[in-house]
Amino acid sequence: MKLSPPTTAFEPGKAEPVAAWSEAAPTPPPRPERRLLRFVRHPFTWCVLLPTALVAAYFYLVASPQYVSEARFVVRSRADAPQLSLGAVISAAAGGGGGATAEANSVRDFLLSHDAVMRTQDRIDLIAMWSRDDADFYARLHNTEPERLTKFYNSMVSASFDTSTSVTTLRVRSFRPEDSKAIAVTLLSLSESLVNSLSERAREDALRIARAELQVAEQRVAESRAALTRFREQQQDLDSAGTATAAASTISAMESALTAANAELRERMAFMRPDNPALQVTRNRIAALERQIEVERARRTQGEGTLAQQLGNFERLMLEREFADRQLASATASLEAARVEAQRQQVYIARVVEPNLAVYPLYPRKLISVGSVFLGLSVAFGIGWLLVAGMREHAI
Repeated sequence: MKLSPPTTAFEPGKAEPVAAWSEAAPTPPPRPERRLLRFVRHPFTWCVLLPTALVAAYFYLVASPQYVSEARFVVRSRADAPQLSLGAVISAAAGGGGGATAEANSVRDFLLSHDAVMRTQDRIDLIAMWSRDDADFYARLHNTEPERLTKFYNSMVSASFDTSTSVTTLRVRSFRPEDSKAIAVTLLSLSESLVNSLSERAREDALRIARAELQVAEQRVAESRAALTRFREQQQDLDSAGTATAAASTISAMESALTAANAELRERMAFMRPDNPALQVTRNRIAALERQIEVERARRTQGEGTLAQQLGNFERLMLEREFADRQLASATASLEAARVEAQRQQVYIARVVEPNLAVYPLYPRKLISVGSVFLGLSVAFGIGWLLVAGMREHAI
């Protein structure tokens, strides 16, 4: 049986004792110093707020301003002439831009390449521009090796190609406005040189085959004419065809004379005695004509070096010369057509926006950078906090 605690009379000046079995008195509210201490010791302060404050201090107190120079250009060819066709109308309605897309992509890749860095460094001093003393330590260029320089270059230079308008945008950042503009102007000049070299190479490739065919045709014409000249010198005859025609005319004339002599002989035999001297003269003339005709025919058709062989060789050489002349004419026309097509396919850069001289620094983007750091750390801290709470809950 539990006894009640003893009681005492009320004594003035003494506080009334608190019963041992009574409820505990409420805790007093925490002091402000303890709240501040808890805030300082909280992991959120060390993991999120402190890094964000350091980043904000860097961007607003230390970071150097960076100026942007922007240029825009279009890579076009002479073949991009407007055409009134259904396909062109549909492409224009859909927002499709003209221009040489493959060459534009090549120029964009060149602007972001190691070769562009080295060529730009040869023309202007990129290292001196990006490692100036007035730039902050974190943002400036520290390593001058080609690979490190290219990496830093790609962080300061950007090139983008818009497929809908075929416009390439070049953006260059540096710590001074004049440096950004100088770099952009140099890169545009290098891009134009690249496009010109590509056009010249494509033009030479297109014309090389046509020129080779023309050279072969010219060689064939020269050889055919030389062979014809040697043949004429050997035969001592300028026109074998004319000689053959003249020989045929001669034989034809002698055959006509023979026919006339035979007719005359028959006519005289009708009224003259067989031993008449006139008949003998006619017979002698007929025999002479027959022998001469046989000699002429044998000379032109039998043995080596006859007129028939001469005429055959002459006609073959003339036919070869005619074919060579036709081949030369065709090769010349092909070369001219290839030259016109190469000029039509020539690619060039049309500047839409010239590099500007910046007045206000667009970088670094302070508010966006600080906000991104705070948001990222907050999300990471929240995920970590949930993981730790889950592990503690499973441990219990």
